[in-house]
Amino acid sequence: MLPVRASAAAEGCIAIENAAKVKDWLAVLTAQRRQASNTAKNYARDLQRLLDAADNLDVCVINTAFIRRQIAHLHAGGLSGRSLARLLSAWRGFFRYLQQTEKRRDNPCANLRPPKSPRKLPGALSVEACMALLDAGGGAAGEDDERLGRRDQAMFELFYSSGLRLAELAALDFTDLATMVETGEVRVTGKRDKTRIVPVGEQARQALAAWKEARAALANPDEPALFVGRRGKRLGVRMIELRLARRALLSNLTGARRVHPHILRHSFASHLLQSSGDLRAVQEMLGHSSIASTQVYTHLDFQHLSRVYDQAHPRARYREEE
Repeated sequence: MLPVRASAAAEGCIAIENAAKVKDWLAVLTAQRRQASNTAKNYARDLQRLLDAADNLDVCVINTAFIRRQIAHLHAGGLSGRSLARLLSAWRGFFRYLQQTEKRRDNPCANLRPPKSPRKLPGALSVEACMALLDAGGGAAGEDDERLGRRDQAMFELFYSSGLRLAELAALDFTDLATMVETGEVRVTGKRDKTRIVPVGEQARQALAAWKEARAALANPDEPALFVGRRGKRLGVRMIELRLARRALLSNLTGARRVHPHILRHSFASHLLQSSGDLRAVQEMLGHSSIASTQVYTHLDFQHLSRVYDQAHPRARYREEE
């Protein structure tokens, strides 16, 4: 049931009161909660949509059916799920403020969720582009010294070899190196503390072994990180992103400015799936499983994953010289 509108005589007063309530809430955001000015501007714009939709209807009597109707209308008009999520967040916060100030008893947005937008995956590099990026080697490091070139080569080979997330690679410790080089496996802990074992290709193993020698001259004595910077401390995710973008530019890749770590991860998955057709194995290697999938993974034969990897991944092992 939709709320009943006030008489025409009272609508002007209601509009003024609605605007005053919004102004008060925005003042709370900027003064007490120290929200950034851009955030406050976005909230003001989103709340103006609410006031426009209310059309002199008292915001204190707006109900869930009214909100749901407005979201459906905006979605039909082309507003994306992400934009609607931000809109609902602003509206939900405003109605929560009205609850806290005892101007209304409930929050009509409390249990509403925005429609989902189609998930856009980043475009994968072609196999040839990946080979160009990785085969550039230490030379792509430009004026940087040879040690940093070896580090970068090891990082990027491992990215593409094993499809790691950026945070997973940055979190690797030096104690993980021996297992990767000797057995060709890496154990990583991903989202929601899920642990998985992923194969490491031969070229990545050799690059890691070369980095081991160079790391000894860079890392601080008590630094546990596998990948370190000039100051001997763990390399941050932002610096890894910058080093990859720089390597891509120096390798003269088309659209190189868009090459970032997740594209290497997505390229890993795309190339492996195209070659093997084994969706289950790729899903396990990426760690994209639900709780049920994780339980299946604990009983999965790792030799099967290794076999699929060795047969399908472009850099699983060296190619014979022609």
